[in-house]
Formats: sequence, structure tokens, C-alpha cells
Amino acid sequence: MHPLPDARTPARPRPRTRPRTGSRTLWAGAVTAAALVAALVPGTAGAQAAANPYERGSAPSVSSIEAARGSYAVSQTSVSSLGVTGFGGGTVYYPTSTADGTFGAVVISPGFTATQSSISWLGPRLASQGFVVFTIDTNSTLDQPDSRGRQLLAALDYLTERSSVRTRIDAARLGVMGHSMGGGGTLEAAKSRPSLQAAIPLTGWNTDKSWPELRTPTLVIGADGDTVAPVATHSEPFYTSLPSSLDKAYLELNGATHFTPNSSNTTIAKYSISWLKRFIDDDTRYEQFLCPLPRPSATIEEYRGTCPHS
Repeated sequence: MHPLPDARTPARPRPRTRPRTGSRTLWAGAVTAAALVAALVPGTAGAQAAANPYERGSAPSVSSIEAARGSYAVSQTSVSSLGVTGFGGGTVYYPTSTADGTFGAVVISPGFTATQSSISWLGPRLASQGFVVFTIDTNSTLDQPDSRGRQLLAALDYLTERSSVRTRIDAARLGVMGHSMGGGGTLEAAKSRPSLQAAIPLTGWNTDKSWPELRTPTLVIGADGDTVAPVATHSEPFYTSLPSSLDKAYLELNGATHFTPNSSNTTIAKYSISWLKRFIDDDTRYEQFLCPLPRPSATIEEYRGTCPHS
């Protein structure tokens, strides 16, 4: 157990310093209109869903977020490094159906000396829950965190502006993830682009330990047995340096190593899905899995966070 400063008291309301798009500005009007329709037309179908137009999928349960696959069928397409600039290509996983409209999107970077295959399990697993997911290769397997951060953003720009699935994506609902130096790159990307809705570094590595400037809701995932990026010198200071007013959480995996995120892992998936849904989709149905704070268990060494979320 690695003690952290107590962050279990309710977080101060976090002002939205980044602008929302027009679609989000219209949300309040949509809610009012939906309520009026529901009042005038008893039994109006979909009235509850209309309250949050970004919700995707049915009401979640523990079994649904721990499942190897969610409710969406998934397709995938390869992106050649020859057709892009700023990163090394990759694989896009996306819900096959377009019946529910657009989806939020997440780009994921591998770690030092690794390729997208090391984090490929996250592609279909997250996409089947209602996201467009892009697992990328970097320009070089030796790229450092600052470079990986820029590459994550370049991949997001490609995904939303040029990719074959761009019409399936809501460009205002984006997040980043990454393993090891890709996790350090995740923090760099969030620092450079505060409009991002969610960031999840997985056993992240970075020489910069302090991130008070971040404005993106961030879930830091560390491992108790990590000897490459020990939590005491990486994940814990990353978390504690984040602003106290920020929606943030620290999950330390029990019985895990630096390379645990390279294989299918239910605990990583469960809390990553919940975090992405809560902050990319503004889907408060997933708040139940994040607050009250999860307790230590066979797979969780420690969990800290700001609850309730703003």
C-alpha cells in the first residue's frame, strides 16, 4: 500500500475552462424540449435517453462492464503509416451500426519499444461499449513521452478529419490513453489540449512528475509490482500533482506489473470504460462504478479519487 494525500472529500465544483461545442450548448434546450414532449405525450418512447443525447447502449451493470465484449458489434480498419503524418498508422475499431448516431473517440498509444499489438486488446473491448477506438503505432518505438503526446493528438486529428470513420465520431467527445511512455504521452496530450474529455495513463512513465496545469478528467492506473515505472515515483506523484478541483482518480492494481496493461484485464477495462463513459459521454449512469470509491480487493491495491464528480 502506498499512502496518498486524502482525496476522499467531495471535490470543489470544477469550472469548465474549455469551451463546449454548439451541440453541447443545445443540450439544455434539448432536455427542456424532451421534458415538454414527455409531459404532453404520455408514454413518449426515449424520453429518458433524450435527457442525455450522448448516452450509448442500455443501462450498465457490473456484468456488462466486466464482459469481454459490450452490446455493439465491432468492425475494424487498418490505417497505413504511408497515408498519415505525425504518427505511425494503426487500427481503428468502431461500432458497426450507425443507428445510435455518432460516438466519442479514444486514441491509445503503446509504450517504449512496443507497437500497437501490445495494447490491441483494448480496441474491440472499448469499441463494443460504444466508442471509436484507434490503437496506434508511433513514428519510432523509441519515441519519448512528449513525442507520443504529439502523436496522440495527430492521430485524433486524423481520426476526426480524414479517416474513413470520421462521420461516425463526435469531434467534441475525445479522449486519450497510453501505456508506459504512452501513458506519459497521455499526460502530455492532455496538457497540450485541455479540450480533451478524458485521459487514462496506464502504468505511465515520464520524467515530468508534476501536472497541475491539466484540466482533463484523468484516471491514473498504476501497478503495485511495477519496477519499470514504480508507483512511488510515477503514478502516485502524477495523481497527487493534479489540481484538487479536477475530476481525478488513482487506481493501483494489486498483484500487477508494469506490463499488466499489455494483456486483457477486467479491472483495467471496467474502470476505463466507466471513466470514458462518465466523462466523454457525460453518462452519469456509470457514476455508480466510480463513486463511492471502489474498495481494496483481490485486484485493487488502492483506489483514490474525487467524489462526487462535478
